[in-house]
Amino acid sequence: MYSPSVQTIKPDLIVAAGDLPWDYLDFLESSLNVPLVFVPGNHDPEVEKKNRSGLCMRDGMPCSSVQPYGGINVDGTVAEVAGLRIAGLGGCVRYRPGPNQYSQRQYAWKARRLVRKARRAFGRDSGIDILLTHAPPFGLGDEQDRPHVGVHALHRVLAELQPRWHLHGHIHPYGVARPDRQVGRTTIRNVVPWKIMEIEPASTISTEHRTVLSG
Repeated sequence: MYSPSVQTIKPDLIVAAGDLPWDYLDFLESSLNVPLVFVPGNHDPEVEKKNRSGLCMRDGMPCSSVQPYGGINVDGTVAEVAGLRIAGLGGCVRYRPGPNQYSQRQYAWKARRLVRKARRAFGRDSGIDILLTHAPPFGLGDEQDRPHVGVHALHRVLAELQPRWHLHGHIHPYGVARPDRQVGRTTIRNVVPWKIMEIEPASTISTEHRTVLSG
């Protein structure tokens, strides 16, 4: 996708599921001139949190932002972008020292907090369009080796938020088919290396769709 020809796609939104170089995402965002929503992967640097004034903070001190320029980080939070309601959880299950890795217990805490944020923002029954994560749920498209074990807590998020789509990365196909999985009304899709999707917002009764470039 690192080519001027990407402009022929003309999506309404870019969503990135982690482990993609920041300069690559900057290129896509500037070339396509549409919003970018992302979660960090385990091979990405730690993304600084912003305070209420919008300043990036590290160890309690203001710092330069380390993330795609203008991108919206939805790790552990929710956002409504391009008419789509998106909730996100970044990183993977911890298998070595490094950023954006969490224990299953830490993920359980992050999942509970995400569900509360989604319900406060959108209401209990209003619907989530996309759950964007780096790692897949445990037992649903993950692998048995330690670096690629899925997240137990995502089952709770799927059950309580019931998103239309759950998009994730982390698991590379390596020539093996990675078919979609279905959990209730949610379609789980591995977007590695990239996908183009048409998504109808759950929050509207119109037939308007959004073209989403995901990877």
